[in-house]
Amino acid sequence: MLNQLQPFDLFVLVGCLLFLFAASAWAGRKKKNSEDYFMAGRSLRWWSVAGSIYGTNIHAQQIIGMMGIGYSIGFAQSHYEVLAVPAILILCYIFIPLYRKREVFTLSQFLEHRYNENARLVYTVLIVAFILVQLIAGFYIGSRTLGILFQGSSFEISYLQGILLIAAVTVAFTVFGGMDSVVVADNILTILMVFTVIIVGVLTLAQPEIGGLSGLLRLDHSQPAAAQKMHLYLPSDHPKLPWTGIFTGLIIQHLFYWTTNQYQVQRVLAASTDRDAQLGTIAAGFLKLTIPFFSIASGVAAFYIFNNRFGANSVKPDDAFLKLMETVVPSGYGIIGLTLAGLTCAIFSAIYSMMNSVTTLLAFDIYKKYLRPNASDRQTVLFGRISVVVMCAVATLLTLWTYDPNSSENFFLKLADQSSYFKPSLVAVFFIGIVWAGANPRAAVIAMLAGPVFGLLADLLYNNVLSQLPFFRSLFGEKLNFLHRVFVICTSCSLLLVELSRAWNRPGEPHKGFDVVLHAPGMRRGILLFLALEAVVIGLVLTGLLSPQFAAWPGAVIPMVLFLAGYRRQTQALPILQSDLFYAGLLSAISVWILYYFA
Repeated sequence: MLNQLQPFDLFVLVGCLLFLFAASAWAGRKKKNSEDYFMAGRSLRWWSVAGSIYGTNIHAQQIIGMMGIGYSIGFAQSHYEVLAVPAILILCYIFIPLYRKREVFTLSQFLEHRYNENARLVYTVLIVAFILVQLIAGFYIGSRTLGILFQGSSFEISYLQGILLIAAVTVAFTVFGGMDSVVVADNILTILMVFTVIIVGVLTLAQPEIGGLSGLLRLDHSQPAAAQKMHLYLPSDHPKLPWTGIFTGLIIQHLFYWTTNQYQVQRVLAASTDRDAQLGTIAAGFLKLTIPFFSIASGVAAFYIFNNRFGANSVKPDDAFLKLMETVVPSGYGIIGLTLAGLTCAIFSAIYSMMNSVTTLLAFDIYKKYLRPNASDRQTVLFGRISVVVMCAVATLLTLWTYDPNSSENFFLKLADQSSYFKPSLVAVFFIGIVWAGANPRAAVIAMLAGPVFGLLADLLYNNVLSQLPFFRSLFGEKLNFLHRVFVICTSCSLLLVELSRAWNRPGEPHKGFDVVLHAPGMRRGILLFLALEAVVIGLVLTGLLSPQFAAWPGAVIPMVLFLAGYRRQTQALPILQSDLFYAGLLSAISVWILYYFA
């Protein structure tokens, strides 16, 4: 693709990349103690928190994968963005106060406060395994994307060369820069990626076959019902995105990612104040809501454009983004250069963001905890840097062994499936640990370890026994969808934790539970009232008294009013436009509107 660039596009591409590397190197130039290296000195303001969260979340595999699924499956993929909002708000108002009060470096340290050091160790092992899976996937999709970008140019690179290049850049950024460099790179990436997503989306929807978002909706509605792609809810037996899995397993996945996942939560731990952490997280939520309309909907539009111009099934899902750029983005104006710069930065950014977090875990939860408890800051930082090199080497080898660069599968869903065995048990242990003081430390450790086991048992039981029964087969399909598996794992681990705790707790034994904000009457009443009012609106839709499009408006007003009521209860409230509750309510209202309108 680079050989098709006009001189100005190439100039913009190279200039953006040089600026990214120079700015990141400048940010990481100073000598660092462990708090500077791993946590950016806990000095991030809300805009840096927002940019770093979005830059870590919306990486190359996210952009490419989201559009690929929109292209091949449809708008239902938007649940991965819209249903993140409840988890974002839970992070803001429950977990941020708990985490930041203890000034921890890692979430495993928080688990040690709540349970014991064994829980801390198990979390570290599971989350390092999860991040390693993500790193391998990042190397794969990054190398594949670089190969397409450089194809036909004098800089053409092979799959192996792409992986080695990503590993080398990751080592350079993370070893020498630390979290300061990562945050600066994430913020630059956020600007580039927001531009990329919006400009590609606008140009795609403006194509004559489409005629804007309203034209896309009309075009989609003109298709047979089974072929329509602009609906959020797919049948419960859908093999990829069943609605029953969306409102069970996917919500659990979001809770993991936003509240118990080290490499995402590390950004709010590094914030200057609780308010910066909360506002930054909410701002990242608004940025995420650009994805359904400018990326996933563009993938649906690409389906119609490609079928019309090139024939059915002419483009692989994971190649749809770059093919769309070739098709709809004009060259010679710098737009392609900016877009490719954003995509290239995204290849690297998420990887060294994850690498920074995994080395934080290894440095504090393995090295300082077990190997050298009295290690100095200098020794701890050195161990973190060595860990970067080792992890990159391991990820490089495993990428070559596990992924086929010519695969035509939906990469994003494959990755979500692979990592789903690790997440649900952690969600169960964190959430039960903060809402129930009786959660037993030994039971928590067993519940975390049992997660992957429950997942494998669920696969075996459903795929070999229950799927043979007509009732289950017609309801949930031939094989157990990974979202249904996530729900089974989380439920099983929660029950195991509760029952073992009840069996092992001794009468009168002190517990290590927390005074959770959720116990506040105002929050409890607000949540219950929201659920009750939305249930009424949903009931009116299901009975046919309201259309989903009309119901979107009262459904969106409900959370806005409830958050404004919370704002009025504050004794020392800021002006409303400076209040985090106003923006939390607006974010909730938009997400609820989407869930109704595209039903």
